[in-house]
Amino acid sequence: MSKFLQVDSYKPASTEYQLLPFRFTELDRDRYVLTNIAGEFITLPKEIIPKLINHELRAEEPAFTELRARHFLTDGSTSIAKDLLAIKVRSRYEHFPNFTSLHMFVVTLRCEHSCLYCQVSRQSEDKVKFDMTSDDARAALDLAFRSPSTNIKIEFQGGEPLLNFPLIQEIVREAKARNSGKQLAFVIATNLALIDSEILEFCQQHEILISTSLDGPKDLHNANRPRPGRDSYEKTIEGIRLARNYLGRDRVSALMTTTGASLNRVTEIIDEYLAQGFGGIFLRPLSPYGFAIKTKSYAKYNTERWLEFYKTGIDYIIRLNVQGIEFMEYFAATILAKMFTSRDPGYVDLMSPAGIGIAGVVYNYDGSVYASDESRMLAEMGDQQFRLGHVRQSYEEIFLSRNLLQPLEESFAESAPMCTDCAFVPYCGADPVLHWGLYKDYVGRKPESEFCRRNMAVFRYLIQKMESDPFVRRLFLKWANRC
Repeated sequence: MSKFLQVDSYKPASTEYQLLPFRFTELDRDRYVLTNIAGEFITLPKEIIPKLINHELRAEEPAFTELRARHFLTDGSTSIAKDLLAIKVRSRYEHFPNFTSLHMFVVTLRCEHSCLYCQVSRQSEDKVKFDMTSDDARAALDLAFRSPSTNIKIEFQGGEPLLNFPLIQEIVREAKARNSGKQLAFVIATNLALIDSEILEFCQQHEILISTSLDGPKDLHNANRPRPGRDSYEKTIEGIRLARNYLGRDRVSALMTTTGASLNRVTEIIDEYLAQGFGGIFLRPLSPYGFAIKTKSYAKYNTERWLEFYKTGIDYIIRLNVQGIEFMEYFAATILAKMFTSRDPGYVDLMSPAGIGIAGVVYNYDGSVYASDESRMLAEMGDQQFRLGHVRQSYEEIFLSRNLLQPLEESFAESAPMCTDCAFVPYCGADPVLHWGLYKDYVGRKPESEFCRRNMAVFRYLIQKMESDPFVRRLFLKWANRC
């Protein structure tokens, strides 16, 4: 059950307090969770809600004080409550004018791995056909520097981007030569199998970050990510060690993908990240694109199985922190930042309107421009719905493309059926690429949406954990402020 109360609702002249806009959704059998338009939340026993909306809640009741402090209601004790609420809302959305800070360059589609769940439908031959050209790369830089964002991050992707390392070098040098006043950052997303001292010396010189994949212990990683020699894990671990020696520990990150083989091994996966010296992990589900569909990897587990995996992982991470071992789960930290702070971490899947195009954009190896990484994955499956144009087109043609504006217009979660009444809407977002890929509809039917079921379950779980344990609440607050 979810409801949304407007600011002008329930205002008889005799009331001693006025309701501010809020939504409420069932948290469990006994409680509702309430959120206001700034994203602040409170949990209340169900019997409190009728008293609240009928203006029968007494000022001396503890719930009254908390609701007033968090801008769910206002009374004669203050005249600035609405102004404060407006400031919080404005702060929450202040990032939108500085859109498109992440620019992903797919410098090649070639790869020497053959991961069964690969979402980009990698290729292994033909440099001419599957490598980005220098001319297209420079045209993509033209577009990147047209972005109004003061912070520009250029991320090199593949395939395996190190197979076209000379182009990476050219793009980095050209970007730095062109830059005037923007904060530039560079990331290479690589499996590390090809990393060497020459590459790392260049990364060190130009302050390039390294992002890699680590799916868990040796047998799991090698099963998920096969390559000739069956030594993907060994290459990854040695690459992490070498990269840290050149760049520093905090300049190397890792990301895992949850496959069917991962589901019963979440504690082992977390232990592997601890053993390799990482301070956290992103327990992400598999996305339904590319070879993940072709090889049936996506069908091997459903939302309920992933949620069991995720909750077991969070419980284990909490126990580690109780023991004094600091470790974070980054998906939870992103959500908690939205719950406890007035800023938005900018995670594409949890943005409303959707983060496609306005948070990041992809310049593909063939010069095509896509609204997101998932959009180009969908295109590799033959669906060009989110292709915005080509790097040789103008900035205006690309970012005013109907293939971007229409899904953005429909992705305001606050106006989507069911979302508009949901208390979790300040923390959630819209994923038009996922819903289009599965249902050929930007919004999807929420009762059938795995995106919706997964996120709502995670939101409920995180709130329940911190509402039942003061240590967890303190821990989650720390995660929120570090995100």
